[in-house]
Parts: sequence; C-alpha cells; structure tokens
Amino acid sequence: MKKDTQRLRVGVLGCGPIAQSAHFESCRKGRNTELYAICDRAPDLLAGMQAIHRPQVVYQEYADMLADPHVDAVVVATADAFHVPLTLQALQAGKHVLVEKPLGLTVEECQQVAAEARARGLVLQVGHNKRFDPGVAYAGAFIRQEMGEVMALKSWYRDSCYRYQMTDNLQPEMWTSAQALHPEGNPKADRRRYLLLAHASHLLDTARFLCGEITAVQARLVEKFGAYCWLIAADFADGSGGQLDLTVDVRGDWQEGFQVLGENGSVLADLYMPWYFKTAKVECYSVKDGTRRGPIGGDGHSYRLQMEGFADTILHGVPQHGAGGEDGLACVRALVAVSRSVDSGQRVALADVTGGL
Repeated sequence: MKKDTQRLRVGVLGCGPIAQSAHFESCRKGRNTELYAICDRAPDLLAGMQAIHRPQVVYQEYADMLADPHVDAVVVATADAFHVPLTLQALQAGKHVLVEKPLGLTVEECQQVAAEARARGLVLQVGHNKRFDPGVAYAGAFIRQEMGEVMALKSWYRDSCYRYQMTDNLQPEMWTSAQALHPEGNPKADRRRYLLLAHASHLLDTARFLCGEITAVQARLVEKFGAYCWLIAADFADGSGGQLDLTVDVRGDWQEGFQVLGENGSVLADLYMPWYFKTAKVECYSVKDGTRRGPIGGDGHSYRLQMEGFADTILHGVPQHGAGGEDGLACVRALVAVSRSVDSGQRVALADVTGGL
C-alpha cells in the first residue's frame, strides 16, 4: 500500500498479545501511520519486538517515550486495570491516545479521562474496532440515512469453544516474558467480570453505534456446563428496543451479527472473527427503491482501518468515526448496568449507574 506523505508517528505502549496481533502491524501497514516507538518494561520482550517490527526507537520507561517530541500519539495496549492511569499520563503529556477497550473499570474514572481529553483538545479513541469493519460502517450509514424510524435491534456475540485453536493458527506466535508487568491478582479469576469486559464491550458498543444511546437494560445470566449466556433487553433513547445475546463458549462455530428492523427497510449482518480480516457480510433491504444491497468488502482489516481513521482525525481533522471518550464512558456505564441487573433481577437505568463491575 502506498504511504501518505504526512504520517502520524505512533508510540505503542505494551508488547502483549493485542499489540503483537493487531497494533504493531496496523501502525506499520497504515497508509498514514508510522510505528515510531515501542515501550515495555520487559527488556527481553522489548528486544524481540524491536527485532521484528523495527521501530525508530524503543523505551523501557513510559515517561521517556512521552517526553519524546517526535511521538504524536500513543496506543495504550496494556491490561485493563492500567488503561486509565496510563491514558491520563499520555493526555497530560500532550499526546493523542488510542486506548484498548474497555476505556476503564469504573464510571467515575472514565468520566475523568473523557474530561481530560476534552479539556486539552486531544483526540481520545477507544479500541472498539468493529466500527471500522466496512460492512458494519455500511450498515450504520444505511440505518441513519435510509431506514427512517428504527423499531428493533437483535444482536449476538457467541464465542466458540474452538476459538483459541483458530486464533493460534491465525495470529503470530506470541512472545511472553517473566518480566512483563501484570496487575495484582488474576483478572480472569472472576470469569463473569472478565467476559463482560472482554466481549460484552464489543456487543454493547456496536449496538450504540447502530441504534444510538442505550437508556436502560434488563439482563439475565444463565450458567451451565461451564458456559455463560447473558440475555440482555435494551431500551434505546429513540424508543426502539434491543435483544442482545452474549454466549461463551458455544459448542459450535463463532457467531457474531445483528439484525435491525425499521420503517423503510432492514439490515442483516454476519461478522467474521476479526483475525480473518474479512468484511462483514451485510444485506440492506430498502422498500424505498426495492433493492437488496451491501458492500463488496474487499478490505476487512478493522484494526488497520481503525488506526488510519485515528490518524486522519488528528492529521486532517476528519470527523471521528471511532469510539471517542464519551462513547467509551457510555459503554462502561452499560457494562456496569448489565452486571447490576443480573445481580438484582431488575431493570437498570444507565443514568443511575455509578461505580464499576
């Protein structure tokens, strides 16, 4: 791919799995980005990533990377518990930030980060890469421009029990280090919480991207034979309703998709596991012109497209297509509301939600 003359010089913080499988390559392949710097506390991991990805510079200390005037923006690709403090440090150093999802672990800390970015006039983007799947983007545009009133959304995200076999085949072999920095305890020990943060964040952000603000949820959790199924009824600000299904682990194929029903048509979409880099299969039905249509979808590298969109907003003022700070905050509110609704058995209004999972 031909590179733009003007490129965003990106520093990636963290050499863990998401950086190795997505962010390093996206910065290198992006038409308007440069993988300028890599930072990690683990010297062996840092040396390995330097040899593979060839950044201009590497840093063991985050403060040193933030002090580098050539770093335009930072990708925070660390454990969830570190997202907020590390994002705040970057913003306070005057750097734009793309932070992995979820933005934070509590409503209040997400409010703090969003306010900091807003006050400093910096671009803050949360790594909800599904928005950059060309099929999902096409569906969103059809809903906003042609569908008229929306009646209902039905969406599903079903993680397969075979997923790690598939990702082991699709992703590069992961480097690890005994010196890598980890949060206290085991974030995966509370399985419910971990799965909500890892997977429901995608489900909820995509629902918001397609149908607008979620105002309330009522959720039920079914646990059987080591599998989890969240059944979430959502109310949207425009009066439409949603049924969201998160299931881990399905004894079958990975399934992700949605159906949106509206006044002048409908949309049906099936998404592929992101590591296949295939555009979602989308069919939009329009009663206005009697057509059934969808994107060809030649380029489904949503992580690279996400990075290019981030750079276009910073370099050229292109309106932000990705999830901004307020979107990240709204997603965490919804995550907390789902968790509270499961515990109480009651409908939970998002406006009333505080605290964390």
